Amino acid sequence: MKEYLIRLCFLISLSASAQKYTDQAFLQDFAEKFELSEELKSAELLQVTGDRNRAVKILSNRGLLQPYDKNLRRDLQYRPLTDMDIISMVRYKEQFAYLTDEAVLSNAWAGKFYIEHGVQNPKRMAIGADFLTLVAGENDLSVFKKNQSIWNTSIKNLQPIALEYDTHTGFFLILSKDFLYRLDIASKTLEKVYSAANLTALCIYNDEIILGTADGVLSLNRKTFALNKTNQKLPWTGITSLELIKGALWFGSTKGAFKLRKDGKYDYYASKRWLVDDYVVDIEEGPDNSILILTKEGMSKINFVHMTLAEKADYFQEIQRLRHIRYGFTSDLTLETSGDLSTGYNHDTDNDGLWTSMYLAGELFRYAVTKSEDAKQNAYETFEAMERLTSLPDLKGFPARSFERDGYETGLHANGFSEEWYKKHVAEKGRIWRLSDDGIWRWKSTTSSDESCGHFFVYALFAELAPDKAWRDRAIHQIKIQMDHIIDNDWYLVDWNGEPTAWGRWNPKYVNNFPINVGDRRLNSTLILSFLQTAYHFTKDNKYKKEAEKLIRKYGYDENANRPASVIGFVEGEDLSDKWNHSDDEMYFLTAPAFVNYSLNEQQKDAHFEAVKSHWELERTEKNPLWNYLYALSGGKNIDSEASAWWLREFPMDLIDWKIDNSKRKDLKRLEPNFRDQTYSEVLPGDERTLHLHNGAYRNDGGSDGTREYAPYIYLLPYWVGRYVNAISAPVKD
Repeated sequence: MKEYLIRLCFLISLSASAQKYTDQAFLQDFAEKFELSEELKSAELLQVTGDRNRAVKILSNRGLLQPYDKNLRRDLQYRPLTDMDIISMVRYKEQFAYLTDEAVLSNAWAGKFYIEHGVQNPKRMAIGADFLTLVAGENDLSVFKKNQSIWNTSIKNLQPIALEYDTHTGFFLILSKDFLYRLDIASKTLEKVYSAANLTALCIYNDEIILGTADGVLSLNRKTFALNKTNQKLPWTGITSLELIKGALWFGSTKGAFKLRKDGKYDYYASKRWLVDDYVVDIEEGPDNSILILTKEGMSKINFVHMTLAEKADYFQEIQRLRHIRYGFTSDLTLETSGDLSTGYNHDTDNDGLWTSMYLAGELFRYAVTKSEDAKQNAYETFEAMERLTSLPDLKGFPARSFERDGYETGLHANGFSEEWYKKHVAEKGRIWRLSDDGIWRWKSTTSSDESCGHFFVYALFAELAPDKAWRDRAIHQIKIQMDHIIDNDWYLVDWNGEPTAWGRWNPKYVNNFPINVGDRRLNSTLILSFLQTAYHFTKDNKYKKEAEKLIRKYGYDENANRPASVIGFVEGEDLSDKWNHSDDEMYFLTAPAFVNYSLNEQQKDAHFEAVKSHWELERTEKNPLWNYLYALSGGKNIDSEASAWWLREFPMDLIDWKIDNSKRKDLKRLEPNFRDQTYSEVLPGDERTLHLHNGAYRNDGGSDGTREYAPYIYLLPYWVGRYVNAISAPVKD
């Protein structure tokens, strides 16, 4: 085994070192959300801003509010303000300034900044150089210098929406629903410079003036006010606010907020992952490099903190152990109250063996890289849970899907089948959850090939990487008894009732009955050859080699497995061939390292690698780091390290399953319906689409209403495989 490990490590070094990603700190975004407290639920939220003291204030029709303990509550700090009718507020010289029905004032500068404006029905204000102040009312404009009025005029039904002071020209810009005005206070002239319908927001950006509308944005020349372009290729076109923050243009809309990136695309912040609700009222710069997004029902603080991929893994590791372990299995968390983690409980699933194998693999790779005693203990605890999957059924190597104490099992269905199928199955073949001999536990039957794939994948890793021989031998024993079960039962997983399970089938009559274009023919051949190769590699028992050679020689399993993935396609009348099966991708890549590295000879190994490479080439567009790093573990050289790191950076910190809808977006190029079920021409970052396991791809919409927290092994496994294959460096401190 030591010789194999040395050879494998050398191969990995050659494969990945040229593409190693240097793990330097990047800006990681995450949201803190503040909802209106119960006594303020009916309040209308109007504006948000912050000051140099890191204070945040929200203006509502019920007065000033402040964020505190996940709620927006009344701000009572300055008692005089509680008795004033505050109409608007701005941030000036990093301090708060307020417009009331009577005055413009601030509590900064010893309270000396105070203007009795005398404007009827005031709506907005802007402050320019040296406290030059413009107050806009329903029908009036007034300018004040050193607290004295220096100019005023009336415009019938002005109804100002936004005011801006242009620091380059010294002009004020005034936006109404239909017009943009320029006020030159030096010459005391007011000019209507642009007209359009349904104007909603105003911002000065570089050499342009950006106007928001109900259907996109308009870009005007900053000097001439001529229209440069109209842009409707936005995440959403119903613009409600615009703000320039540290050189970046931010947009608020009726369906979320977004930021213009340097590459011309957008970072999109929508859904409860980011916002209390999606109707954005105002956007402002917040404290500590944050962005404050005010919506109709609350405020979100989008934080940007420097973080390495390793620090992100540490964050998820804590969550995994704190909330996502059940008897040693990895487990999702079901939330009785939407978004409330304190109401969460763990429960069984159809694929506890598979998901747990992936968590366990991550801990094994973590131990191999760091020699962490914590990783080793976690791995051993998790191994015991998986080991018990074959001891509870007492069916000579048959692995249960899951187990739970009698009466507490929740997953009463079977993977991939309807409720009607379940009822029929129980009526004809008995209950899926079986009682253990001691009468205390229930174990779940109907095990599928997904589960077997996970078991063989992780037991091989365990036998390679666990530091203690006694534990490695236990993993090899699991490989042996599960392989023997399949061989002894004519290449089937045979359940408690003596019948093959629906999906645990590798018999030639089943496998070769599929046309070559149906993915199951290629996949199942790959799986069973990999299982046999793994068993032979660790036990050196020739019967496994002979059985593999029999399947190859007599039934063409190597021919099936070595076909390029490009042969997979639609076959008329085949239920398993109506579209690409991304769950099959998961099984394939978990199997790929053993399929290649445990090949029976070098010629076979070369052929197996080419088959794996063909599959990886088709999957590259998904940018999935797990596929890329497992491909490296199989001998791949070009593994798209930057795309993998991008996936890990963009993976959301919030693992709650919020409902996501990208179908409305107008900035994405939609593809025609296709076999791979890819919706857009590019893969969206993980924090902009619905969460899913590695058996999903191109899934942009969906999710629940915040009633589930995903287990973070989804991130941890690819990260630690990447570290193991030398595709990600150790964290580099600035």
